[in-house]
Amino acid sequence: MPATPQRPLNRRGRRLLATAAGLATVGALVAAMPAGAHGKDDGKGKWQPSRYQDVQLLSFNDLHGNLEPPAGSAGNVNETQPDGTVKAIPAGGVEYLATALRTARQGNSYSITAAGGDMVGASPLLSGLFHDEPTIEALNGLDLDVTAVGNHEFDEGAEELARLQNGGCHPVEGCYEDGKEFKGADFPYLAANVTKERTGKPVLKPYTVWRKNGVKVGFIGVTLEGTPNIVTANGVKGLKFHDEVETVNKYARELKRKGVKAIVALIHEGGAPASSSVNYDCDSPAPGAGISGPILDIAKGITPEVDALVTGHTHQAYVCTVPDPAGKPRLVTSASSFGKVYTDTTLTYDRVTDDVVRTAVRTERSPVSKNYVVNRTQPKAADMTSLIARWNTIAAPIAARPQGFISADVNGRGSTALEKPLGNLIADAQLAGLAPADKGGAQLTLMNPGGIRADLVYKASGAEGDGVVTYGEAFTVQPFTNMMTVIDLTGAQLVTALQEQVSGANAASPKILQVSKGFTYTLDLTKTGAERIVAGSVKLNGEAIDPAKTYRVGMNEFLSGGGDGFPTLAKGTNKLVGASDLDLFNAYLSANSSATAPIAPPATDRITIVQ
Repeated sequence: MPATPQRPLNRRGRRLLATAAGLATVGALVAAMPAGAHGKDDGKGKWQPSRYQDVQLLSFNDLHGNLEPPAGSAGNVNETQPDGTVKAIPAGGVEYLATALRTARQGNSYSITAAGGDMVGASPLLSGLFHDEPTIEALNGLDLDVTAVGNHEFDEGAEELARLQNGGCHPVEGCYEDGKEFKGADFPYLAANVTKERTGKPVLKPYTVWRKNGVKVGFIGVTLEGTPNIVTANGVKGLKFHDEVETVNKYARELKRKGVKAIVALIHEGGAPASSSVNYDCDSPAPGAGISGPILDIAKGITPEVDALVTGHTHQAYVCTVPDPAGKPRLVTSASSFGKVYTDTTLTYDRVTDDVVRTAVRTERSPVSKNYVVNRTQPKAADMTSLIARWNTIAAPIAARPQGFISADVNGRGSTALEKPLGNLIADAQLAGLAPADKGGAQLTLMNPGGIRADLVYKASGAEGDGVVTYGEAFTVQPFTNMMTVIDLTGAQLVTALQEQVSGANAASPKILQVSKGFTYTLDLTKTGAERIVAGSVKLNGEAIDPAKTYRVGMNEFLSGGGDGFPTLAKGTNKLVGASDLDLFNAYLSANSSATAPIAPPATDRITIVQ
């Protein structure tokens, strides 16, 4: 086991050091300098810092409350081997992430740890059941210095986000441990582009400055402008979300006026690399050539005053060099998701210019970065093991309750297919719960793919034995507790909604809805836009959808509100609100499986795909 590294000074520690330095004698100041600080003695007993100081920036994103290692294929990271083959490596879990970060900090006296948003939200039961207090505790223990907000930080609204920042027990459920009040995050959440409609002021701090021995690094945090399209209306009520580029540029100017020239943007928006391998070179054959998606335009628009971009949201791993508006190379990084990867970036700080060294031609002092897999072969961090055990003890009576049985893995989040077995299972569960006349009379159901947060794994399921699906596992798959709705849609509206999967807001990144049994259509990927939905192929129980006929369609409240770029679904009428998605899922598992007759993974034959 590696020796426990010395923790970097926290904010209070840095302030105390600065105060002490101002009062100390020269000799005491020399003694106070941390090991590894760049500098030399001038021969007269006075310590002189060197002009250039390497600053380590460790970063990760999209943890989503995954304190324990993610199960199934969602817990693997792909890595290309020297012979060209791709190896899946089990990764993630805060016990291993803590060890990895602490080991990486060894020998780096100027080290900052930052995150790109979605630290909480859509979390497994161990964190989600307690409104993500366990994850905030874990992040405190990881010595996180700063994070941007992501869209999922708004799942429970701005007031709950403020509680996670500032502390205090839950307003409804109270404190989870007798005599122990939740302390909140000891790192700042940054939300520069999220303002209150009533006042126009940022809902949280827009930026923060990390300081140590004259080194100053500013951090600006933003989430994607489109957050209201992917969060329930209640979650973003009273808030406005602004353009990412305009916001970052605005606060970069403000930081510069305050004398802070080294700046990092934490942006909860991302891209799609051409390869899923964690070690893929996305700068081949040219800088940034191997990545696509929204982050490219954002990176190209953000002022050259910003020296590096830590991104997220797309759950991808990449280290790219995208030229800034001045043509200088600038790092754009992302570290997968669920704590499976971290990024280690070296920024060389120039004490003369108070800025990061960045030139049009790469030099030895240009920023460098690399992604590292958080493998599960390294030792676990004992404090994280204790934290997990403590919260598991509190959650155990609920988490271990059996809900049903499966005969094999039912892949969801870990599936790369457009039609996912777990998506079909969830849609079928929703149809079963909403089909009765007094429950809404649904004839078909639609499920958003982003709402499927994990796989159901056969071997890892439950302490009761292989194939058991526990409440905790079901919660991990469906953690939002979205209320289900049934609405009237005409056949024409239903077809238009299917076309919105691959057009409009979803043209660049299709969102393929998962559909209940009996509902079929053809998706032709050789075409473009709305034409990808083949005319006349949309059928219910073998009959073509009649454009003039009204159908009862079930879906969660997020979709029926037009979320995920489906404005037509928001036009539904005669809405009935039913039970939660999790309740329907658990009820279906219970009613349709047993130890001797488990549920098999549903066939993926509802969407015919032409490629």
